[in-house]
Amino acid sequence: MSKFITMGIKQKIYSRIEVTNLGRHTINDQRTRIILSAAFSFIVNLVYALVHGALGIANQSLWFITMCAYYTILSVMRFSAILCERKNHSKISIDAEYFVMTLTGILLSALSLVLIGVIYLSLTEHIAAKYESVIMITIAAYTFYKITMAILRAVTQRNNPSPLLAVIRCIGYSDVAASVLTLQRSMLVSFGTMSDANTALMNILTGAAVCLFILALGISMIKKGIKKKGAALWQNQKS
Repeated sequence: MSKFITMGIKQKIYSRIEVTNLGRHTINDQRTRIILSAAFSFIVNLVYALVHGALGIANQSLWFITMCAYYTILSVMRFSAILCERKNHSKISIDAEYFVMTLTGILLSALSLVLIGVIYLSLTEHIAAKYESVIMITIAAYTFYKITMAILRAVTQRNNPSPLLAVIRCIGYSDVAASVLTLQRSMLVSFGTMSDANTALMNILTGAAVCLFILALGISMIKKGIKKKGAALWQNQKS
C-alpha cells in the first residue's frame, strides 16, 4: 500500500513540474538537468567568492583573497558554460562550445596555480578548519556524494559527443579533487594523531597530486578545444 501511495505522490509531483516548459525539459532532457546543476553550482561558487572577497578586504587577509580568486575562477568557468548554452539554445554552435572548452582549459590551468597558493598559505600559516565529529562526518558524506555523482556522470555521458557537457564534467572533476584535499586537511586536524611534520607531508603530497590533476585537465581541454575547432574550420572551408 505504501508503495502505491509513494508512486502516486511522485506522479503528482511530476505532473505539476511538467506543466511548465522548464519543468518538462528538466525531467525529460539530460542536457537541461546538467545545465541547471551547473547553474546552481555557479550561484554557490559566486556566493563563496563574494564572502571570501569581503572577508579578505575587511581582514586584509591574503588567505581569504586567494580563496576568493579560487571561487571566482570556478564561477567564471561555470558561467561561461551556462552562457554558451543560453546563447545557442535554439541552435547549438559547436564552434562556440569548443571556444568555451579552450577558455575553460586556460582557467583550469590558472586554477591549479591558485590552488598552489592556497596550499602554500594553509601550510605556512597553519590554516585548517577543525570541526566536531558530526559536522566532519557530514562534510565527508557530502564529499563522497560529489565523487559518486562525478563518476556517474562520467559513465552515463561517456558516449555523449557534446563539448559543452564535457566542459561541465571537467569543471566538476576539478571541484571534486579540490574538495578531497580540503576534506583531508580538515580530517587530519579533527581526527588525526599524526605529527605536524607527517600531516604537512600528507597535505603536500595530496595537494601536489590535485594540482597536477587539474593542470592536466586544463592542458587536455586546451589541446582538444584548439584541435577540434581547427578541424571544424578546415571542414567548413572545404565545404
